Amino acid sequence: MSECTEVPLFPLNTVLFPGGPLSLRIFEPRYVDMVAERMRNEQPFGVCLIQDGEEAGGAATPHEVGTLARIIDFQEYDDGILGINAVGEDRFRVLSTRVRSNQLVLGRVAVLPKEPEEKLSKEYAAISELVRTLIDRTGPLYEGLPKRYDDPTWLGYRLAEVLPIPLTRKQQFLELDNALLRLDQIGDVLRAIAETQDR
Repeated sequence: MSECTEVPLFPLNTVLFPGGPLSLRIFEPRYVDMVAERMRNEQPFGVCLIQDGEEAGGAATPHEVGTLARIIDFQEYDDGILGINAVGEDRFRVLSTRVRSNQLVLGRVAVLPKEPEEKLSKEYAAISELVRTLIDRTGPLYEGLPKRYDDPTWLGYRLAEVLPIPLTRKQQFLELDNALLRLDQIGDVLRAIAETQDR
């Protein structure tokens, strides 16, 4: 995919992170058609947290930063619903949008550069073990997806996607461009959660 291109956007009440899993049950014709077209051309679609609007019905306004999602599996159910499994790829920034007559949002997007590789220092060893434990407990959700327990970016994304925090906070973690800063801020969230549970 080129660095600046147009992709169909799927505004959702979720934040998808690079390397993370996404399971969807799709029934709206605009998205069923989109998935068929994306699979036929082996192209990803864009997932953005909804800024204004709803998942179903009219076109929702997406947040500016989202994540490309590549479909890795699908299933057609007897009730006509299409189930897909996808994985997050690169982050992107929405430069402009247009809406088709079927209310599908198309976004002209710029793919964001990958974060520079950082070495995981010993001070983050506990976070690495925590993520390993959490993923082991999720069962099939992360099966088949690469796991990089020594990668600060990967660790931060995994924690951000599983933590019970507001979606707007998850979006902030997605938009951060510094892996160690993300880990530090997530550490603050973990400590706050622990303090609440100790009371």
